[in-house]
Amino acid sequence: MSTDDREIEVYRDPAFEPGDKVISKKNVKNDGTMAGVEIGETVVRKGDEGYVRDIGVFLQQFYIYAVDFVGRGSIVGMRERELIAADADASRRVDDPSALQSHIVTRTSREAAE
Repeated sequence: MSTDDREIEVYRDPAFEPGDKVISKKNVKNDGTMAGVEIGETVVRKGDEGYVRDIGVFLQQFYIYAVDFVGRGSIVGMRERELIAADADASRRVDDPSALQSHIVTRTSREAAE
C-alpha cells in the first residue's frame, strides 16, 4: 500500500472524539481480527449507528476509531472515510478541522490592568 497520494491523518487532529455518535458508510466484513466471528461475515452494515469509544493509530499514519455498535453488541475498528457524523457537533469538526483545536481566551492589556 503506497501512501504517497494519501493524506497522513495523524498530522491533524482526529475527525471524531470519544462519545461522538457516528454512522457506518459501508458494510464491513470480518477480516479475521474479530474473535468468534467467521471470516467474511458482515459485522457492520451500512447505516448502523455507533459511538466512538477510543481512537488509535495504524502504521503511524491513520486514525482508527473503535466504534461501539451497541445494537450489534460489537466494537469495530473503522477508518474516518468509513464513517459519517450523526450529530451536528461532530459534523462541524469533520468539515472544519480547526474546530478541534482548543480556543484560549487571553486578556487584553487593558483588562489585565483593571
